[in-house]
Amino acid sequence: MDPQTAHTRLHDKLDELEHILGPLGQRFSQAGFELALVGGSVRDALLGRPMPDLDFTTDAHPDDILDLIRDWVDTHWDIGREFGTIGAVKSGVQIEITTYRAEAYESDSRKPVVRFGTDLDADLVRRDFTIGAMAIRLPSKTFVDPHHGFDDLVAGRIRTPGAAADSFSDDPLRMMRAARFTSQLGLDPVTEVEEAMTAMAERIDIISAERVQVELFKLMTGIDPAAGVDVLVRTGIADHVLPEVAGLRLETDEHHRHKDVYQHSLTVLRQAVDLEARYAAAQQEAGMADDDPQRLRVPDFVVRFAALMHDVGKPATRRFQPGGAVTFYHHDAVGAKLTAKRMKALRFDKDTTKAVGRLVELHLRFYGYGDAGWTDSAVRRYVTDAGPLLSRLHILTRADVTTRNKRKADRLAFAYDDLEERIEALAEQEELAAIRPDLDGKQIMAILDIEPSPLVGKAYKHLLDLRMEHGPLGPERAEAELRSWWQTQEG
Repeated sequence: MDPQTAHTRLHDKLDELEHILGPLGQRFSQAGFELALVGGSVRDALLGRPMPDLDFTTDAHPDDILDLIRDWVDTHWDIGREFGTIGAVKSGVQIEITTYRAEAYESDSRKPVVRFGTDLDADLVRRDFTIGAMAIRLPSKTFVDPHHGFDDLVAGRIRTPGAAADSFSDDPLRMMRAARFTSQLGLDPVTEVEEAMTAMAERIDIISAERVQVELFKLMTGIDPAAGVDVLVRTGIADHVLPEVAGLRLETDEHHRHKDVYQHSLTVLRQAVDLEARYAAAQQEAGMADDDPQRLRVPDFVVRFAALMHDVGKPATRRFQPGGAVTFYHHDAVGAKLTAKRMKALRFDKDTTKAVGRLVELHLRFYGYGDAGWTDSAVRRYVTDAGPLLSRLHILTRADVTTRNKRKADRLAFAYDDLEERIEALAEQEELAAIRPDLDGKQIMAILDIEPSPLVGKAYKHLLDLRMEHGPLGPERAEAELRSWWQTQEG
């Protein structure tokens, strides 16, 4: 990052926000209080990143903050009052103002102990990293950087204001933030930080699953999630929060009879990130509706996490065969269960968990297509089994090709191109994403003159199988097929 460009960005952003910074700074100053724009807001301004909200810090206590802003903001809330934070919205901009503080975790506690502070320097030294320990004093707009966070930002370093061990002891979640910043900002932890993370990895266990999940989500949706994951793995933190990924580092046998599954998974993740952008751009160019379930959003957590987890079933299913072959039979099904279990432990919502698990379960479905070819029925089943995840399955399947054998890679790519073309061709003839039998349940009961029962479901499945195999049958042929099937059931 160029220092001059960063300073220019900062000054431009401060000018752009003058309608908020100026009046707010004056209110606090006239009341005898300090106020500063702080932390991530300053860092993001220097980087030219979006600033969806503004963070301020002050020596005023929550009641004083409320008194000062109540008649100026559009709306306000005090849900964070216990932690010294008052939230508000002014002219469409969300702001949070927090009393100077120092917080720490007791050795066996999952919640921080909050103590209010009295000066800006003391507040900055307790912050996670130097890149978040910069401030702009208001209303003077004086840049404050006692721990050289700007230099670290320019150099691409993650460093703590004080001793790294003290910082992580105060709040162990900061160790995951270091990995998150590696993913989001392309920064690397300095040696002291990485050594402290390694030595204190087990401290992450006192952090609630919900807070770990938030950091993991942010890491996975950064610009380089594979780099962030690698920080977690090599410091041992993944052993506590993503043990299935850490477990992919299978010991290498002397004959090198299998790939490094861990490095393969990181490569798949990187390739999925690239493909995600390409597919999303193609969808936009094609005019795909925003509410189409296949429409991708960049970044897409579901496809990225599935790419990371797709092979987590391999360690449990690895078998050495006579002659040196290595097999991982059913690792897709095993991996899907392990993925769902981990996501449940991390308190992910059910829909996201189900989607990621389903992709892991389906990630091998394509293989064999290029050799044996598929009937139209098999193509229809591929589409219907993927459902709204089809676009993501395309990405995951393509990303899973990491072979250095160009001939093999090209063959697989051409085969998948062919599959996608066949899907498009069939989609022009029939609505693949919503394949249903030619007769619904009510029609089946009327034709067979039966009441609701498991037999209706069996008949429905039979017609669905025929629909998959032969395409649309039409009502008359469907009724004939149903009556023929019914005669076999009556016998």
